[in-house]
Amino acid sequence: MGSSTTPPKFPFARPSDYQPALEYAQLRANDPVSRVELFDGSIAWLVVKHKDICAVLTDQRLSKVMSLTFDGGFDTDQSMVEPIFTKSHIDNTRPKIQETVDKLLDKVTEHGGAEPFDIVEDILGVPLSDLPYLTQQAAIRGNGSATATESSQANASLLSYIDALVDKRLQKSENDLISLLVDNQLKAGRLQKADVTQIAFLLLVAGNATMISMIALGIVTALQHPEQLEDLRSEPEKWSPKFVEELCRYHTASALATKRVAKEDINLGGKLIKKGEGIIAATQSGNRDEEVFPNPDVFDMKRERRSEEALGYGWGEHRCVAEWLARAELEIVFASIFKRLPGLKLAIPFEEVKYSPPHKDVGISELSVIF
Repeated sequence: MGSSTTPPKFPFARPSDYQPALEYAQLRANDPVSRVELFDGSIAWLVVKHKDICAVLTDQRLSKVMSLTFDGGFDTDQSMVEPIFTKSHIDNTRPKIQETVDKLLDKVTEHGGAEPFDIVEDILGVPLSDLPYLTQQAAIRGNGSATATESSQANASLLSYIDALVDKRLQKSENDLISLLVDNQLKAGRLQKADVTQIAFLLLVAGNATMISMIALGIVTALQHPEQLEDLRSEPEKWSPKFVEELCRYHTASALATKRVAKEDINLGGKLIKKGEGIIAATQSGNRDEEVFPNPDVFDMKRERRSEEALGYGWGEHRCVAEWLARAELEIVFASIFKRLPGLKLAIPFEEVKYSPPHKDVGISELSVIF
């Protein structure tokens, strides 16, 4: 983990498959607010306990606005997006999401799984043929080891692509969320085209890879816990929200999603953090905090919850703006897939599932199943 004078490099590597980095538990016990070295040699503070993470994410003395070197991306004003992603608005789209999932499962059962799940194409409006490009560019943009220049170039390339997609929807509306943005926001004069492009960026890039991976992780996790799977299959409406909540706690994907910069000197966990220094709130670690989640390394969708929350969607006013969309999609997918495909199982042994490399965020990009 590095000597007392040399901070360890971050992000940490997972020991294997989906297990979280061992350094998190060590730091929670011994040094919950500590320095780490990022890919470019810069130093940041790493916060690993649930209570401290919540404090960081609600502290007005900390800013979400960061330099490109520290952030590797851009920030979207959530006020532009929030009206589209309120819980009530997303609840109204659930029938559309259910229709899409049903159509895809019809296709799977008809063709025996010969065709891929084109969820992104159907719901958001991205042609399936463009997904390899989007995945590649998004990986560069979100890769903790990419340089600021590489991240910036990938960011610009993705924005250019999405801007062209918005132009296409201006010419011809389709039955997708990009068209909904264009028709209800852009044409109505509520947003400028640049705003719609940025929101579409959030939808297509920030959420796409994560959604695909979480569906695969959820299938594997459910199959690893047959008793909980049986409950999910028998009462999907009751258990799918709880399954998704626990899934997002158990498999918190991004190590670098929640970052801040101190606007003034502050004290956190007995450490002085000076103005201008970066802070990483490690939600991956907070979701495995033993003081908050008993037996944190056990997946249990029946886990009793008190007032605490898992940090899968962040915390406070800057939590994931598309949280309710993500929850709705995942809940509907898992409520439907195990009911429609009761014999679903992996086509390979569990130990042969191909997880992302240990130094990357946990994920599964492809999964072979039989039913």
